[in-house]
Amino acid sequence: MTAPPGPPLPPLAGGTDGPDALRPLLDTVLDALAAGARARSGPLPAGGPEAVGVDVTTALGALLPEHGTGPDEALRTLVGVLARGAADPAHPLCAGHLHGPPLAVAAAADLAAGALNPSLDSWDQAPAASAVEALLTRTLAAELYPTAQPDALVTTGGTEANQLALLLARERHGPRLTVIHGANAHHSIPRAAWLLGLPPTTALPAPAGVLDPRHVHELLARTPGPALVTATAGTTDAGLIDPLDALADVCARHGAELHVDAAYAGPLALTLRHRHLLAGLHRAQSITLDLHKLGWQPVPAGLLAVPDTAHLSPLAHQADYLNAADDTEAGLPDLLGRSLRTTRRPDALKIAATLRALGRDGLTRLIDHTLGLARHLAELVDAHPAFTLHAPPTLTTVLFRPSQATDAETAGLRRALLHDGRAVLGRATADGRLWLKATLLNPHTSPQDLTTLLTLLEGSTPR
Repeated sequence: MTAPPGPPLPPLAGGTDGPDALRPLLDTVLDALAAGARARSGPLPAGGPEAVGVDVTTALGALLPEHGTGPDEALRTLVGVLARGAADPAHPLCAGHLHGPPLAVAAAADLAAGALNPSLDSWDQAPAASAVEALLTRTLAAELYPTAQPDALVTTGGTEANQLALLLARERHGPRLTVIHGANAHHSIPRAAWLLGLPPTTALPAPAGVLDPRHVHELLARTPGPALVTATAGTTDAGLIDPLDALADVCARHGAELHVDAAYAGPLALTLRHRHLLAGLHRAQSITLDLHKLGWQPVPAGLLAVPDTAHLSPLAHQADYLNAADDTEAGLPDLLGRSLRTTRRPDALKIAATLRALGRDGLTRLIDHTLGLARHLAELVDAHPAFTLHAPPTLTTVLFRPSQATDAETAGLRRALLHDGRAVLGRATADGRLWLKATLLNPHTSPQDLTTLLTLLEGSTPR
């Protein structure tokens, strides 16, 4: 069948001709990224939501024109407006959230994944991609569990991984499962229980920022039936790590299970230098990791690890057009039980490319540097008369506040910096007060950048 009359059909990204079609478009995209970053100049655009909205609508006009503008114009305009209106985690003063700058090698691998477009719901859509994913998940699971057949699933992040952990626990123990967590736990834990029809979770106070094993022991002693204790390795607010070994002891004493949300701190287990901070992690029934934090991956890049692949059997599912029984018996891998999603991107590719490119020593160096930056910022804050440090950092999160400011003034200072596009800082409540939160995930941030941040804050603080 011949092509319809008119202009030629647009080229595809895959196949033997795909790279030639992509090459000039990549130049357009890269130029637009650079132009957008220059136009923005800071960590995010100035003017707040209204100004950004006006810029987007003015630049784009009709998003579905009667006649197309062509790929060069469309990419130049859209990528340009996106870049100049971005909160850029690669900027040293963009330090508000657990939203790290992706490594160039990971972003490049992600481009290949998008061009080839494998879908990991059946082997015939992703032959090599499914093998790469299997190798990656086995490799990472073996770093976490010293067991015979550890395994892991690739997820969209910590939230999906936590939901899967609770789902698997529910399938093991039934719908009356009691889920216990600290007040420091990620919001996805109680939300997952709600989504899964479990009883409301029990949240224990964590006045010191971590889950107290004594309180868990007291609660388990009066809790009938099965229970799942969810601990956190790297809290969202302060980057603290629950006492995992002690919590595992308490769970073993009471016959409860332990899940560890290590979305933040989990990659420390891949380093010989820092894995001691996660002592006891391997005793958990399941572990959440999120490599778009301390793994420097483009989102999404989450995993759920378990000590034995048999623990994933409740996820088994069959659809004849994807994993017919005779195909599976003939040796075609069954991928449908590897996720609650059907169509899935090959997110394992960018993670595998990063691990191979950096190696254990390269990853350790990045983690060393970012942890060191947090310690340096804490020292600067502690020595500065205008600021108060909450506590020395455990990971890469530093909580501090202007010494003489009220909570309302502290919140207003943060919003003013956002509105002006000068700095991105998060916020956290601890000890009944509001704190500014610097989450340092950019390994290219320098000590001078941290001094600049404090100088900027000092000049903006109400007096």
